[in-house]
Amino acid sequence: MTDFTTSPAVLREQTHFKAGCTLHYWLGGPAERPLLVFMHGATMDHRMFNAQVEAFAPHYRLLVWDARGHGKSQPIGAGFSLAQCVGDMLSILDELGAAQAVLCGQSLGGYIAQHLYRQAPQRVRAMVIIGSTPIAKAYSRWEIWALKASLPLFRLWPYNHFTRTIARSTAQMPAVQAYALQAARQINKANFAAIWQAVTLAVNEKGDPSLRINAPLLLIHGDNDRAGTIRRDMPRWAEWEANATYHVIPNAAHNANQDNPTATNQAMQAFLQQHL
Repeated sequence: MTDFTTSPAVLREQTHFKAGCTLHYWLGGPAERPLLVFMHGATMDHRMFNAQVEAFAPHYRLLVWDARGHGKSQPIGAGFSLAQCVGDMLSILDELGAAQAVLCGQSLGGYIAQHLYRQAPQRVRAMVIIGSTPIAKAYSRWEIWALKASLPLFRLWPYNHFTRTIARSTAQMPAVQAYALQAARQINKANFAAIWQAVTLAVNEKGDPSLRINAPLLLIHGDNDRAGTIRRDMPRWAEWEANATYHVIPNAAHNANQDNPTATNQAMQAFLQQHL
């Protein structure tokens, strides 16, 4: 069983200061190999990809991070938005001299990956999206209203109980739930509100119909993922993207890569071997 409480020993920690936040990120794997960039979901941190680090560090260069306001990347600095996170990651890639990367984003990280592709498609060699929805899609007025209406509710919810609810709903495995609770409790309530507000702005009623991912794309979600409209929208997303491969991870909830790392890693390995 993968340990999600610490950072893998194969990674070395680095920092990058941008817009009022000291961003913490970790590098590992052979420097000459293609770069895989892993971006975690809201309230998680870099450790949610420990099982992927174990599997892929011998074969690829890896980068995991704590997005601003998460984990060790404190204080939140200039604020939290998807555009700010895209700028943060591009700044790190520039510092590393990485012209291209494979973006691997889970949930919120999947939205950041899509926005980064829309801004700088030439930087993206391929994409792996886990438990997220397409920003190209136009969502119904009711769906957008429900998403935005959740923010005042979260502000009223007692935070300790709220973080326990996040942990229970995001994963099936007790060890993953324990990790999710510990990760969420690194974030104060004010910062969570800023992070969730950015999530509510990730999609809208208009969408971006012209956006197509003209790079190899792997779409993954857990068979028991109850978050939002992921199970409805991911297979539809795969139908309109010419370069998409769609895979359902068995015995897994929202954090599918943690609940069932073996199946996730197998799907990713097959995808990477085909396209890199």
